[in-house]
Amino acid sequence: MSKIFNLSDAASIAIHAMVLVAKSGSSINVIKIAEATSTSKHHVAKVMQRLGKDNFVSSQRGPTGGFFLKKNASEITFLDIYESIEGKVEIQKCVFKTPVCPFDKCIMNNISNKMSEEFIQYLRGQTLSMYL
Repeated sequence: MSKIFNLSDAASIAIHAMVLVAKSGSSINVIKIAEATSTSKHHVAKVMQRLGKDNFVSSQRGPTGGFFLKKNASEITFLDIYESIEGKVEIQKCVFKTPVCPFDKCIMNNISNKMSEEFIQYLRGQTLSMYL
């Protein structure tokens, strides 16, 4: 079945994991994040490593270790997290990806552009602190 909107597994794990880290108050490990998100601990570890490289989280090894936020939860938006995993979001101008439109008026009414802009605005408006 076709989907209009699809969020990658990695982006979904990243956003959910960051909310879990923020809610934990101290630190939370890969196993607990994987259990809470029903995903592979290996995939979670890879995603968290990426978020660590972008300075959103730090980790501490050991039996009481885990991940913790490096920034205040109110300073981290879902857009920051999404772009850490997927790269910079670009506004999609045409669903057909044609360099020159053969029509005088967009037959899709620029829906791709509108949806892209709304998606970015939504992600930009959501901070981790909103989910504590």
